[in-house]
Amino acid sequence: MKPFSIGGIQMHVSAAHSNIELMKHKIEVMCSVYPWVQMIMLSELCAHGPLTHHAQEFPNEDEKVFQELAKKHKIWLIPGSMFRKEGAHIYNTASVINPEGEIVGRYDKMFPFYPYEVGVTGGDQFLLFDVPDVGRFGLSICYDAWFPETSRTLAVQGAEVILHPTLTGTIDRDIELSLMQATAATNQCYVFDINGLGDGGTGRSIVCGPDGRVLYQASTGPELIPIEIDLERVKRSREEGLLRLGQPLKSFRDRRVHFDIYQQKESPYLNSLGTLTKPSRLKEIEQAMGGSISDPSSNSSSDK
Repeated sequence: MKPFSIGGIQMHVSAAHSNIELMKHKIEVMCSVYPWVQMIMLSELCAHGPLTHHAQEFPNEDEKVFQELAKKHKIWLIPGSMFRKEGAHIYNTASVINPEGEIVGRYDKMFPFYPYEVGVTGGDQFLLFDVPDVGRFGLSICYDAWFPETSRTLAVQGAEVILHPTLTGTIDRDIELSLMQATAATNQCYVFDINGLGDGGTGRSIVCGPDGRVLYQASTGPELIPIEIDLERVKRSREEGLLRLGQPLKSFRDRRVHFDIYQQKESPYLNSLGTLTKPSRLKEIEQAMGGSISDPSSNSSSDK
């Protein structure tokens, strides 16, 4: 058995003010009530909520607060994510902090939730890190999980646990929960998906094991979610098969097929789907009337 304890924090997030003091309080409570927890993770954009005007350059004073907490409690800490400003670009960035308070890596969300997460640039680098004598961890943020290539890339590089801070307040949360189970099963790894509350989501965080089964699913209120995992279960699943049945990672390794869609520069079908924009009632009305209607918002001089 190779045990390791991860504590998820599902808490209320406000877009109107900083949430850092509440985050600090929750981390202190977690470490006091469950002193055996070795890693703590919070939800996506937990510190300041989902508004890009909170974007700031890194490193910054907020990140230093979490570094001090990690060092104080000797824990690994992933304090959700924050909007990061770099030149003309804004990224959705999660920091990984070790028990010495050092930044071991920062991950930029690869797939912003377009066309809704406007003004955010997607990252292009994966982040994996090793916890000494424990195992390998990979980071993914919210909408990234809807693209199986991201999780598979982490698994192929040895990730045994995928940490997935999310901010889901939309009606597709049920689908996302199914995706978490599928991600765990197809990659034979643990998945920790921690959602926020209020402006930070609708809760229902979920933790899945390497056989795809749900280890714990939270409700819709504030929760501390301390879970002890066994990394030997990942090794056994990948070597002996999921439930001693399918061996998807080995089959992926031994595949005969070449996925040439990834080498295609153009896809006539994908190009036929139209632009990546929000659906509008105006378009539906135009189609129903068989004509063109000018959009009154196009005459507005307001800058959003």
